Amino acid sequence: MWAYESVFYQIYPLGFCGAPFENDGVAVNRIQKVKEWIPHLEKLGVNAIYFSPLFESDTHGYNARDYQKVDVRLGTNEDFKEVCDALHEAGIRVVLDGVFNHAGRGFFAFQDVLQNRENSRYKDWFHINFGGNSNYNDGLWYEGWEGNYDLVKLNLKNEEVIQYLLESVSFWVKEWDIDGLRLDVAYCLDHDFVRRLRNHCDGLKEEFFLVGEMLHGDYNQLMNDSMLHSATNYECYKGLHSSFNSMNMFEIVHSLLRQFGPENWTLYRGKHLLCFVDNHDVSRIATVLQEKKHLPLIYALCFGMPGIPCVYYGSEWGVPGDKANGDPSLRPSFEAPEWNDLTDWISKLTEAKKGSEALNYGSFKSVVLTNKQCIFERKSENERVLVAINADSEAYTAHFDAGCGMAVDLITGEEHDFGGGSELPGYSAYFWKCEK
Repeated sequence: MWAYESVFYQIYPLGFCGAPFENDGVAVNRIQKVKEWIPHLEKLGVNAIYFSPLFESDTHGYNARDYQKVDVRLGTNEDFKEVCDALHEAGIRVVLDGVFNHAGRGFFAFQDVLQNRENSRYKDWFHINFGGNSNYNDGLWYEGWEGNYDLVKLNLKNEEVIQYLLESVSFWVKEWDIDGLRLDVAYCLDHDFVRRLRNHCDGLKEEFFLVGEMLHGDYNQLMNDSMLHSATNYECYKGLHSSFNSMNMFEIVHSLLRQFGPENWTLYRGKHLLCFVDNHDVSRIATVLQEKKHLPLIYALCFGMPGIPCVYYGSEWGVPGDKANGDPSLRPSFEAPEWNDLTDWISKLTEAKKGSEALNYGSFKSVVLTNKQCIFERKSENERVLVAINADSEAYTAHFDAGCGMAVDLITGEEHDFGGGSELPGYSAYFWKCEK
């Protein structure tokens, strides 16, 4: 599948485009700002964009009012079509955020319930108790997502709700030719609904990609042949930065062995999780990492491990952002993209990843592991790559049987001779493709 050979780029449209937080109802064509960034995306080498919510909503996008209308703060459906056409012309796929667990209080069906109560034709679209009351003093109780009552939980057992959502997905494919969906809070979704969604999407477009937001537990509950193709790898998100901050590479390698290793009990061998070092919900990696010289290394590890790497807009040039300052601080608008040494490094990782069978599909095996260094093997049918990371400021010489005499670094193109040990300079990373 195309997604397994891709590098994703995440944009949070309302923040990226500088839209006001509250929906002011004023129509402004902001979404076409994305077109101005296409040369940057092409230079960076990404070939898929994941857009966080962009449909008409109350505030932040996850509280939708209408699933078939682009938010007026971003523009019109026609404006977004121009963006999608331009991205596709540049060879960049489009994945949208599917927020199917809940809608906003401004959602047309919920507004009808507030107005008509028991007489509303939409009353069974939600989990309503007309004998209770809500935090908004509506004179009725309804289920909100994890106690957030601005997010009204949808009844995914209701056939009308299911049809509305499936018809919306069909509309998105027809209007914009989108290539996939990221399912918000997928771990909350009704499993029968997810199966219906997968079957529907399989019939809409060949290789339509579904990835779900998963936090904990066994991702296989939703990531399987009849449901989702992929899931967000939050387990390794934490392991990535924690391993560098604690100078303990055992943590991330243990997680990777648990997920993809050679043992029979491995959880996700052969599967492709979406991996990332930050996103719109967590502090930027440039803020999280205690040693800034680890920034290139954590991206190398993210691109070298099994999975589909995703870069969050702005983080490719090391912009900071602290979750403690609120979500809007993580979702800023930049006047223009920047390019520096980190961006250049990530562009090299992107090209290495996309062009490597082993990095896209290969198995995972730990070869060398210390607190401050790790070397692991990615091996496919036709290629073998050794990913080497030295998180220490001091040089380190690794003595191990590489299984070959010479290699070429996929990042720099430089040759490497394994004879006499492999020296890793301080703060270094390599993708050694072993010559047969």
